[in-house]
Amino acid sequence: MTEKKAIKGGEFLIRETDAADVFIPEEFNEEQRMMAQSCRDFTNTRVLPNIDALDKHDRDLSVKLLKEAGELGLLGIALPEAYGGFGQNFVTAMLTTEEMGKGYSFAVTFSAHTGIGTLPILYFGTEEQKEKYLPKLASGEYIGAYALTEANAGSDPNSGAARATLSDDGKSYILNGVKIWITNGGIADLFIVYAKIDDDKNLSAFIVERNTPGFTIGPEEEKMGIKGASTVQIYFDNASIPAENLLGPRNGGFKIALYILNLGRIKLSGATVGAGKANIGYAVEYANERKQFGQLLSSFGAIKYKLAEMTIRNFASESLTYRASQNIDDAIEAYIADGMDKGKAEIEGIRQFAIEASIAKVFGSETLDYIADEGVQIFGGMGYSAETPVERAYRDSRINRIFEGTNEINRMLIVGELLKRGMKGELDLITPAKAVAGELMQIPDFGSTSTDYFEEKRKYIVNFKKAILLIAGAALQKFTTTIQEEQEILMGVSDMIMNTYAAESTMLRVEKLTSIYDDAKMEIFRDILDVFMTDMASKIYKSGVDLVNYFGEGDEKQGMLMGMKRFTKTASVDVVSARRRIADRIIEDNKYNL
Repeated sequence: MTEKKAIKGGEFLIRETDAADVFIPEEFNEEQRMMAQSCRDFTNTRVLPNIDALDKHDRDLSVKLLKEAGELGLLGIALPEAYGGFGQNFVTAMLTTEEMGKGYSFAVTFSAHTGIGTLPILYFGTEEQKEKYLPKLASGEYIGAYALTEANAGSDPNSGAARATLSDDGKSYILNGVKIWITNGGIADLFIVYAKIDDDKNLSAFIVERNTPGFTIGPEEEKMGIKGASTVQIYFDNASIPAENLLGPRNGGFKIALYILNLGRIKLSGATVGAGKANIGYAVEYANERKQFGQLLSSFGAIKYKLAEMTIRNFASESLTYRASQNIDDAIEAYIADGMDKGKAEIEGIRQFAIEASIAKVFGSETLDYIADEGVQIFGGMGYSAETPVERAYRDSRINRIFEGTNEINRMLIVGELLKRGMKGELDLITPAKAVAGELMQIPDFGSTSTDYFEEKRKYIVNFKKAILLIAGAALQKFTTTIQEEQEILMGVSDMIMNTYAAESTMLRVEKLTSIYDDAKMEIFRDILDVFMTDMASKIYKSGVDLVNYFGEGDEKQGMLMGMKRFTKTASVDVVSARRRIADRIIEDNKYNL
């Protein structure tokens, strides 16, 4: 018997996945659940009771809470034991990120420290740098921050103006420039700063300590949301950085930034899942208490629709986030088994699933935005009051579509990275795309629908992927080298890819749950899958048809339109009744409890 080959990043588009091969949240072990409980307890007892003070810029409190989190070991979940951490895998780190995600703006403070403020040193630092800084970051003695963005270098960070020059004696780099929107900047002891050395083509990265001469920290920015997270500008005026604080190789900073952004994207998705669950809880609790026209809000169909849709989308977001997280863990283990150093294996594992990380970031942030918005709507006029949790959630959620690369940039990255891997031969996209084009010339299969529930759903997923290959292949053939300039096409195809990945991830999770739960308990999950699959079919169809109507011509256009109809056809589902049943479950539990 041959061993099954592990899936590569982006390969889900051209390869079927077995439910047995994905990780689902219901499989967390006792140790992982205990870590999650520690994060939950910390958020409930220390963060949420202090959230008003944090939002009023009580930075001493922010520092105190981070140090308390460090004392509990929450800052070192993913760090090796040798540096004061717990050495847990990526999935476990994601679970703790999810739980901390319920802490509003403190979740941003926490994630910036444990992620982009710490991990560049873990993955790219010298042994001396790791030994010097990681234990202090793990304990909370030092707080970390990340300084990449400049006024004229946001989505294109490599165009930044910050410059460093090696001193005549070679002992230090003289750094000049301004960085903006620096999360944790007002409280951080350690900054990962990016600048070009002289006239280098690419950025380099530096570890900069707060007390560095010539380094100044600006006042707190006033923001729409995440007011409890410190955000400042920082200034370098001939700041002297020890030469040994160059992080990674010269000219290697841009690569470090890309790797860390990939990591930040999927971690952000985990945080939005946690925040989504919390906000569904706020909404259903209010709906179960508030009466209008003599009836509880939760008894009205319009409210049930909202509660059900919030639940369905968050369930899908959670499903794809943990699927991708386990893929990263599997890739890391495979690299290590092949003899790669663990640190480099982690870097490569994250890089391998950059496409899935972007999908998770976009889908998760837009899901949370929907949940937060509908949460305000369910609260009605009270939802507009600063006294309610949904008002803060609404403001705090909005930044997630901008953080870690805007959702527009990430949409284009999804397709761009797929095409790049196809051109390199890492993914064979041409063969299946040609097969789909050939299938359009054949007589459609009008055979009876399968009686097996999951076999039918798997067929839908196969067809959704054919729809993507149909549109992407035709667009690439028409525009060839100028395809990158057709942003509407890139974003439309990206939406098709994201919706397919979300639908497949949800299907695989529900299918795997059949080995855990009995038929009665599975009914709610089948309802979620039925509604979500139907909705995704409609969205994929619209995205594809809109693009065909843009670039299609003549008989080819008609053929593609018929293909879109064929590949997004699904059986009729009573989604109204299914949503009511999903909402009734949430209403009965008075919280998100799936």
